[in-house]
Amino acid sequence: MSTQQIPVVVLSGFLGSGKTTLLNHLLRSARGTRIGVMVNDFGDIGIDAMTVAGQVGSTVSLGNGCLCCAVDVSELDEYLEVLTRPSARLDVIVIEASGLAEPQELVRMVLASENERTVYGGLVQVVDAAEFSATRERHPETDRHLALADLVVVNKSDRVGKRELDAVHATVTGLAGRAAVIRTAHGRIDPEVLFDRVVPEGEIEGQMSIEDLLYADEDAAAHPHAAYETLSLATGTALHPRRLMEFLDSRPQGLYRLKGFVDFGAADPVNRYGVHAVGRFLRFYPEPWPEGQERLSQLVLIGSGIDAEALRKELAGCEVTGPQDAPDERALWGVLRYVRRNEAEEDSGAEGLFAASDPA
Repeated sequence: MSTQQIPVVVLSGFLGSGKTTLLNHLLRSARGTRIGVMVNDFGDIGIDAMTVAGQVGSTVSLGNGCLCCAVDVSELDEYLEVLTRPSARLDVIVIEASGLAEPQELVRMVLASENERTVYGGLVQVVDAAEFSATRERHPETDRHLALADLVVVNKSDRVGKRELDAVHATVTGLAGRAAVIRTAHGRIDPEVLFDRVVPEGEIEGQMSIEDLLYADEDAAAHPHAAYETLSLATGTALHPRRLMEFLDSRPQGLYRLKGFVDFGAADPVNRYGVHAVGRFLRFYPEPWPEGQERLSQLVLIGSGIDAEALRKELAGCEVTGPQDAPDERALWGVLRYVRRNEAEEDSGAEGLFAASDPA
């Protein structure tokens, strides 16, 4: 199914910001989810006390994923081809950029990839709260990197006082534009922020991990979790394509991910539309309604500092109010701009130019 593409997340940040610590946390805590990791660096890298030789194309099986160490980022597509083989059964791929890498180039490469089994999963920029001012002085490009990010993780928040942390958060928020900004320590971000975690059979959703239990008796303030909100919506009323696009074009600061299925009613009675948005990236996937399934629009929104009630009202305003408000086929044109050409032609028979948005 087209909506089952593997998200490719770019993890960036300067040396010492805590990228590898965050990645280690994801590998340990996302039980049941197979994570493929591509490292844009040279030499050896340790993950969970394991040393992996940095040889081109080498793969090492980890508990819930595999690690691919690539020394030449220009061969991105070649490595994606390996990692997206059905036999790998990966749920998400994370590219950990070198501390001196240019994240914009990596994002452009992911977006330009011809691998139809992947989809852009966002640029995550990690910031060291304790060294933020010094990092900006040494690396003036910090401001530009933050402006490109879809999600900013203000890490090592336990190493600074509340006043300094608030100041760093405010500065980062101002530089990051509409990107979501979350605070954490030790890279302990909930995997659900970045991708859909697969719950192992027999495990209860929300059950504490071993790592959570180890930290449970310690001072909670020393190990803050990344704060984020999730909003779920379902309606049996069709959504108007034009009004939904207006909502998506102006989606608020802090809203990082949006996913689900949309019913556009009379604008396309044959297909439902899977939707995948991360940061400023947006893509729709038309596919025939499953036989016998109730026609519902179901959306999940994930972000930090979002106003849930305001979002509910805005989305309610996208609902078709009656026959006089029914959309025609032309109302769908804005949506079709974000459908890949081959999908648009195969699934809805539409003609014209179709493209996915570029976060640059």
